[in-house]
Amino acid sequence: MEIKSGKLPASLLKQLLDEISQEDPRVLLGPKVGEDAALIDFGDRVLAAKTDPITFATDLIGWYLVQVNVNDLAVMGATPKWMMVTLLLPEGIEERQIKHVFNTLAEATEKQGITLIGGHTEITAGLSKSIAVGTLLGELDKKDIIMTSGMKEGDSIILTKGIAIEGTAILCRESEKELSAAGVPKKIIESGKNMLFKPGLSVRKDAELARKTVRVHAMHDPTEGGLVNGLLEMSLASGLGIKIKFSEINIFAESKIVCDALGLNPLGLIASGALLAAVSPSDASKLMDVFHNNNIDAKVIGTATKLKQKLYIENDGKIDKIPMFERDELARYYSG
Repeated sequence: MEIKSGKLPASLLKQLLDEISQEDPRVLLGPKVGEDAALIDFGDRVLAAKTDPITFATDLIGWYLVQVNVNDLAVMGATPKWMMVTLLLPEGIEERQIKHVFNTLAEATEKQGITLIGGHTEITAGLSKSIAVGTLLGELDKKDIIMTSGMKEGDSIILTKGIAIEGTAILCRESEKELSAAGVPKKIIESGKNMLFKPGLSVRKDAELARKTVRVHAMHDPTEGGLVNGLLEMSLASGLGIKIKFSEINIFAESKIVCDALGLNPLGLIASGALLAAVSPSDASKLMDVFHNNNIDAKVIGTATKLKQKLYIENDGKIDKIPMFERDELARYYSG
């Protein structure tokens, strides 16, 4: 079977990861579908480690790299501390462009309180665009560990901000001509570009507020594959099903207009900037109040069920299986 661009199918990835043996007792959490970082026991503290790349063309590649890696540690309950970066740059890149990458990377890590501790940089033959890979290390107490697998039957599933933030911003920044040709107003395109910063890609504040307010059973950062893949990963990690209400999912006006113009489904569009949190129903209203008091939009979009790894969506009174996406809608659009 030919595998197309984007994340590996969750079923294949699970099969591959299940074959990896883990014998080191200090590894509290190794590679698992749906879990956002590894956890290693260091006695009185736990080390959290995450690696994530940025592979699409962008002049903000250094900034992006920090945001996506920080998100993955934040949902585990960890504080990001140290980062290593590998930059693979294409032949012909100019010195000013390299300086810009380093400057945005340094500014982003400084803002997050992260120390750059090393990495690797090279000009790589055969590349058509820059690729950045970050390895982020953080720490936390054992009592603060939050795993996606911790979701419990009956939990309320909360979604912050809304879906397709990252995907909408990328499309508006990289495909402005195509959107204009499809009739998308300029003000929508400009607003979509700015979604990188407002509401933004970071879920660190959302995650820290959640774990300080209630006992969070699970948190997840939906990225490639959008909301649907994020829910699928939570389901695979916990062994539970999830039922959601379409009417409770916040789809930004910009996202809807852009996706309609390009024939994309926002449910499967890369979704960094949103946080999925699973909490007991008795804690949901308290957490929602705290989110709203801190100017973070949030809604209870569904419930964890005992139907093992079954995903359902309620729309206009009808309940159907959630549509699955072979790959992220962004990858489908750009690679055909």
